[in-house]
Amino acid sequence: MGVLPLQFKDGESAASLGLTGTESFGVTGLADGLAPMADIVVTARAADGKTFSFTVTARIDTPEELAAFKAGGILRYVLRQMVDGR
Repeated sequence: MGVLPLQFKDGESAASLGLTGTESFGVTGLADGLAPMADIVVTARAADGKTFSFTVTARIDTPEELAAFKAGGILRYVLRQMVDGR
């Protein structure tokens, strides 16, 4: 649906990283060229302004999923395929 699915690394979780759900998040590494199963750096900013970063895996598993994500989601991807006659 155009949302980038991210997975914690083995042994990590929201609890182990101290995430409360009140943080704001920034994602870096997308402009460099997203690839299937790429590592992405997430920076969390707490309400008090403290930040920390952690690495996750982008759960775009195939080139086809990557194309759908880049198109803005599966609906846009399919519509573009139909318009292009593929």
